[in-house]
Amino acid sequence: MSADYQMQLPPQTLDNADAKAKPLLEQANAKLGFVPNMYEGMAKAPGVLSTYLHGYELFRNDSGFAPPEQEVVFLTISRLNGCGYCMSAHSMLADKMSQVPADVLEAIRNGQPIPDERLAALAEFTKVMFETRGMPGEADVKAFLDAGFEEQQVLQIVLALAVKTLSNYSNHVNHPELDEAFAGHAWKG
Repeated sequence: MSADYQMQLPPQTLDNADAKAKPLLEQANAKLGFVPNMYEGMAKAPGVLSTYLHGYELFRNDSGFAPPEQEVVFLTISRLNGCGYCMSAHSMLADKMSQVPADVLEAIRNGQPIPDERLAALAEFTKVMFETRGMPGEADVKAFLDAGFEEQQVLQIVLALAVKTLSNYSNHVNHPELDEAFAGHAWKG
């Protein structure tokens, strides 16, 4: 998937950010040691970056999904949205931080069946929520719950969809250059 429109507004950086964007970028820099190019693009509308950062943190801390499961959700959504930047970033996180098994990561990156029953059920339910715009059938939810997930986590998938919609769509119109930190895991759909 390729977007031809590219925003002309310059990125908001630590050097030129307005009063609403600057604290968000400073927070990211303090936490990550750098400001991802994606954040500089999202900061063109500070509410987008603020909402993204808040929702992302809530999903990471309170979703009830283990780190590898969180990454499967984010990778599944990013792949469905065709976001190379987020696929690359979450592939790096999956590999280096979240301990996603290598064969699972490669399957998601390549659109192949996931060789782990529980993670495959999670990816499938995430895909159902994406494709049905949040209107899963009874059988879809039963399969998700039967894989060992909780009903409250249906709403956590909604949160992940919202967060990734913010980042994936922002990247589609901003076309951020892939940061050096993610370059080793570059992905093109």
